[in-house]
Amino acid sequence: MENTLHEKVSQDILLKAYNHMMLAKAMADIYEENRNICKYVHSTSRGHEAIQLATAYQMKKEDWISPYYRDESILLGIGFEPYELMLQLLAKAEDPFSGGRSYYSHPSSRDENKPKIIHQSSATGMQTIPTTGVAQGIKYIQDFNLQTFENNPVVVCSLGDNSVTEGEVSEALQFAALHQLPIIFLVQDNEWGISVTKEEARTCDAYDFVAGFTGLSRMRVDGTDFVESFEAMKKAVDFVRNERKPLVVCAKTVLIGHHTSGVRREFYRDEEDLTKHRAKDPGEILRKQLLESGADEDLLKQITKKARLEAEEAFERAKNAEDPKPETVMQHVFAPTPITEETGTREPAGGEKIVMVDAAIHAVQELMWKHPEALLYGQDVGERIGGVFRETVTLGKKFGSKRVFNTAIQEAYIIGSTAGMSAVGLKPIVEVQFADYIYPGINQLITEISKSSYLSQGKFPVSNIIRVPIGAYGGGGPYHSGSVESILANIKGIKIAYPSNAADFKGLLKAAYYDPNPVIMLEHKGLYWSKVPGTEDAKTIEPAEDYILPFGKGKVIIEADQNETEKGRTLLVVTYGMGVYWAKEAVKNFNGRVEVIDLRTIIPLDEELVFERVKAHGKCIVLTEEQLNNSFAEAFAYRISKNCFKYLDAPVETMGSLDVPAVPINLVLEKEMLPNAEKLSKKIEEMLKY
Repeated sequence: MENTLHEKVSQDILLKAYNHMMLAKAMADIYEENRNICKYVHSTSRGHEAIQLATAYQMKKEDWISPYYRDESILLGIGFEPYELMLQLLAKAEDPFSGGRSYYSHPSSRDENKPKIIHQSSATGMQTIPTTGVAQGIKYIQDFNLQTFENNPVVVCSLGDNSVTEGEVSEALQFAALHQLPIIFLVQDNEWGISVTKEEARTCDAYDFVAGFTGLSRMRVDGTDFVESFEAMKKAVDFVRNERKPLVVCAKTVLIGHHTSGVRREFYRDEEDLTKHRAKDPGEILRKQLLESGADEDLLKQITKKARLEAEEAFERAKNAEDPKPETVMQHVFAPTPITEETGTREPAGGEKIVMVDAAIHAVQELMWKHPEALLYGQDVGERIGGVFRETVTLGKKFGSKRVFNTAIQEAYIIGSTAGMSAVGLKPIVEVQFADYIYPGINQLITEISKSSYLSQGKFPVSNIIRVPIGAYGGGGPYHSGSVESILANIKGIKIAYPSNAADFKGLLKAAYYDPNPVIMLEHKGLYWSKVPGTEDAKTIEPAEDYILPFGKGKVIIEADQNETEKGRTLLVVTYGMGVYWAKEAVKNFNGRVEVIDLRTIIPLDEELVFERVKAHGKCIVLTEEQLNNSFAEAFAYRISKNCFKYLDAPVETMGSLDVPAVPINLVLEKEMLPNAEKLSKKIEEMLKY
């Protein structure tokens, strides 16, 4: 036994692993003994230590790893100290990962001497997409020689077996296999999904589940045996580092602790199950192996004792550390953007008018020529058709299939992968084909992308552009005509643009590129080509390449007559997108008595301009294409009322589509549902009577 063990793994590594296991056990025991102090929900790695440490010991500083919430042993293994982990456990100000904002074992790190760790949520399985995005980004970087590495980077994504049933995990597996990405999916199988048994949850384990993904290698390992795990993970990491191909490692583990401190083992597990799991305690297995190979028993006892003392000391220090200051609560919602002023030439001399769709194509083209880190992907955006609205046409031919490419129908992957791509320094521009189909990606947008800057203390703002064709016209029907801005505006931590003309579109898209935060560009399909009657003004002279329009700057596009305003006879319409053209048409009937503001962006919102002009006019309509009930327009109307109350001559009104679940395909019904200039004129006429 002695020779066999030492041939496989050195004594130094075995003792290092034993020390870390005893440290993890001591930490878990201390948390349990101090439940009144450890009041925030947490999990520990008890039962998973062997596979986690075996994985951690293979990692190099160029690598990336995404531990999940039970992976404290991974964190210990890559070099984090118990004190650092306990600062997060107790939500202290100096928590190096989130500054007291997130749960235990929810790390994020850019430490130069350790593997990098992007932010991940608690939503099990969701980390697979952003982490696969990291691997996608590394492949892109190496394909274009944008960066050199001492060692080929390997990406590891850790997840529990019961989370493999999540659909988004399959999207990540599919993309990794299809594009042969350098990633290991480490699946830790302890047979439980909270209180759900494997028999209740799945037909097979992850090893059998992934068999159908062509190009995805796989292996099984006893994750409770450190020696076996170390050998397996060495083989796995070497394979991915050298072959640059994806691999799934299915590690059988046990759950010795609780699911979490809030869902305790005695709630749902009987003694027989607990006894079975305790019999495979990785620490006890390694201890027995060490003794059989000739290790000194007193040495192991000293290691155990020292680990307990180290954990106790760290806990005492963490317990006495300061809590976050209340005034820090709003920090890192967004990373600071360098784009704060309108710059460049909006109307070059001798310039020609272009349609909005060409403004988008030209803006992306100019950015991609200038920035090799920029790439574009989504459904049907590639060379063959260049988007279903021809909004990316010519780009595939100009930049090639590695920079402009089609994806499968995977909205979650398209959106969520941008978090990983951004983390490695790329700027992904992605497209969701229709606003109605953004919903499968909402989970990634909310749980991973929007919270990344805030919960990583600004280490990982997600710098992306998500293009979303939106809006109704011409009988597009219930699944190609929807408006979704209210749903998106309710997500904190993202920015939203909604341009109404070509010049604004180009300037805002440039601003979005240089903004380090996630940006959604809502692009009204009816304005792309100015085919809808009355939208000719969406065509503008094309701005110069240097033109940039910052977010949060609305514009008065039609001014009211000052004399009429002084007499209290005017009204303000606040709108965006297609609403701009309904308003432009409607105001023709009122001889200088109506002013119109185009918001241009929804987040951030130019409230200052709106409040100023509402105070001048005393009457206001917020016009939207969306259904009104519980909408962005209604919420904004409330804020206008609150901030301008003493200046108002009438309640702030809203106008939008009828509150039906979808846009009907029949043109008669579509017209009845949507606002238009005629309906707006009637509303203005009523309000001007006040």
